[in-house]
Amino acid sequence: MTQATERRVLLAAPRGFCAGVDRAVLTVEKALATQGSPVYVRKEIVHNKYVVDDLSRRGAVFVDELDEVPEGATVVFSAHGVSPAVRTEADERKLTAVDATCPLVTKVHQEVTRYAADGYQILLVGHRGHEEVEGTMGEAPDRVHVIDTAEDAAAVEVDDPHKVVWLSQTTLSVDETMERVEQLQDRFEQLESPPSSDICYATQNRQVAVKQLAPECDLVLVVGSRNSSNSVRLVEVAIQAGATSSHLIDTVADIDPAWLDDIDTIGLTSGASVPEILVSQVIEYLAERGWPQPEEIVTAREHQVFALPRSLTRKTAVEV
Repeated sequence: MTQATERRVLLAAPRGFCAGVDRAVLTVEKALATQGSPVYVRKEIVHNKYVVDDLSRRGAVFVDELDEVPEGATVVFSAHGVSPAVRTEADERKLTAVDATCPLVTKVHQEVTRYAADGYQILLVGHRGHEEVEGTMGEAPDRVHVIDTAEDAAAVEVDDPHKVVWLSQTTLSVDETMERVEQLQDRFEQLESPPSSDICYATQNRQVAVKQLAPECDLVLVVGSRNSSNSVRLVEVAIQAGATSSHLIDTVADIDPAWLDDIDTIGLTSGASVPEILVSQVIEYLAERGWPQPEEIVTAREHQVFALPRSLTRKTAVEV
């Protein structure tokens, strides 16, 4: 009986930075090192407040749109990707564009252009207004329908039900995506699937790790910013997998001490855009309050490598 009430901290692995995020952050750092500040970045390079604030202190200037960038300056496109219209605008303003789009997002862009050229209607499962979805849709705005909700799936109309395919935002949960896909399949019998999964390997791996530890947890803490789709999904996955409660925190300062009352087992993970230092700070916070060092729950090993953008002076590999 004593063992059943012993305090535990279960630490998910994989967690934190994925190869695409690592590449994007290093792209800004490399641009600053080789070209000096300021280096402009369209939108947040990745959806994490700590990362954005840190790069801002080092000379990166984050803007919403390109008209905020001085003509002829250097601008970095975020990991979430941009539409062809944004690239054209950068050329017209004579900007030096450095593309930090995650290669897995680029893959979905290429699928859109290929299917659109073949006359398909594309049902893009994703969150309306998300930067990745906006950039992907921009590849063929007249051919892409965003499927965000069950109502979207029920209402969407296509020109030819014999030529329709679904694709997805890379940072969704697998369960959420397939729920929408099943609704679409009920309506379109000849709905085609992407040649390979659009959902990012890192997104899937982090969700699998949370599913593994959540059933044992009274509380799961997910480190990540609220505009990070994959981080928000981890909270949902934790609850669906059996955790009694789960909270998203940007930093350790967001922890409500009341959450720890009458808790025996805490799960801890972080989204794909979260640096490990923020997880370490949570572990230290718990240790100061009598919690033991965490037991790491490993469900996968990640060795993905993405090269830095060719436009940078030195080609470097990024490994996680």
